Amino acid sequence: MDAPLAVGDSDGALSGTTELEVSALPDRPGLRASGEITAVTCSSWEDALAELARCHTDVSYIELSDVAYIDVSGATALAVTAMRLPAGRVVVESPPPSLPRVLEMFWPNLNRIEVTPR
Repeated sequence: MDAPLAVGDSDGALSGTTELEVSALPDRPGLRASGEITAVTCSSWEDALAELARCHTDVSYIELSDVAYIDVSGATALAVTAMRLPAGRVVVESPPPSLPRVLEMFWPNLNRIEVTPR
């Protein structure tokens, strides 16, 4: 996860442009994402989360201040990754407003994810 990974799809007028860039955080264990996390970009999101899980020790950070939207598939990938960690937690910083709501709705007792709001 050294270089940013960009994926996207452009459908013209109907859906606009959907793109996701993911890169490693320079100063701590974790990743930074920008763009949108949707069904179109979810496989790249899952790949980034799998790499995060492989490198995880006690606390991993996910910085989402430049993510405009994360859908249920992206939230599910995050929750599943956190539940599969052998120990520790994931701190999600500045997520889109939908993420804390989706996590609370579907995984109300998931204490492996700590959300720091925008």
